[in-house]
Amino acid sequence: MKRNKRWITLLICIVTITSLLTTACSSSSATEGTTGGEITIGSKNFTENIILAYLMADMIENRTGIKVNRKVNLGGSSVAWTALQNNNIQLYPEYTGTIVANYYQQETTNSKETLASAKRLMKKDNLQFIAPFGFSNTYSLAVNQETAQKYNLKTFSDLAKVSPNLELASEFEFTDRADTYPGLKKKYNMIFKDVRGMDQGIKYRLIGQHDTDVVSVYSTDGQIKLNNLFVLKDDKHFFPPYDAGVAVRSETLKKYPAIKKALDALQGQINEQEMQIMNAKVDQGYREDDVAHEFLISKGLIK
Repeated sequence: MKRNKRWITLLICIVTITSLLTTACSSSSATEGTTGGEITIGSKNFTENIILAYLMADMIENRTGIKVNRKVNLGGSSVAWTALQNNNIQLYPEYTGTIVANYYQQETTNSKETLASAKRLMKKDNLQFIAPFGFSNTYSLAVNQETAQKYNLKTFSDLAKVSPNLELASEFEFTDRADTYPGLKKKYNMIFKDVRGMDQGIKYRLIGQHDTDVVSVYSTDGQIKLNNLFVLKDDKHFFPPYDAGVAVRSETLKKYPAIKKALDALQGQINEQEMQIMNAKVDQGYREDDVAHEFLISKGLIK
């Protein structure tokens, strides 16, 4: 009888230890972000940034057990950056030049050094820049072919000479950010007859209808090809490198390390041409989330 009691006591101990080990493993797995958890990914209010947000969301959901809320089209750069700082979103697509020049008001140099500066500056605010996608989406200025021929325009310096005769259409934040038009005025003495801020799609419609002379563009804009625009050369190298990647809260990566592993698989996977093609598809009527999903499948990154 005593022997049976000893066996029963031993079995209870084994069951208890097994239960504790299982609970510990489950807790560790959840901490690593492979099961459970929930995050929110945001984006700015233009096509490319929205596509990138969907790419990030699909990668995380496909490779971890984390639920991703997609909060896209938040607004301009300052809106998305503030949402990240306030933990309203935990990550979103961002660009090194914007981080260094716009948010921290620091000088930018080449691509490698600007990336290092972005990481260093963000670290102080418990933020990180990870998984550079492989392309830089720098600002530029473009005109239609007729305007380029009429004024013999090839460079920003050429444009500056005739800018008092021309109108510029740009997205709203281009008119007041230090790394955009205010800086161009100082660097090139480029002062247009009129400058109008508007949504991204409207400016392309205007130049397509010859209702404006010059538009601000991103180098990966699909509308450049669709409207057969002539992109001018930044001959004094005013615009910094804008290498695209992920801005994320450090506490989020600490809580869910699997997020970084999932997003690192995107590093170097997108070149400028591929991004321009994806942007153009949306301009032609495809949905951003569908474009993103199809791209990941074509690259073999998800099934």
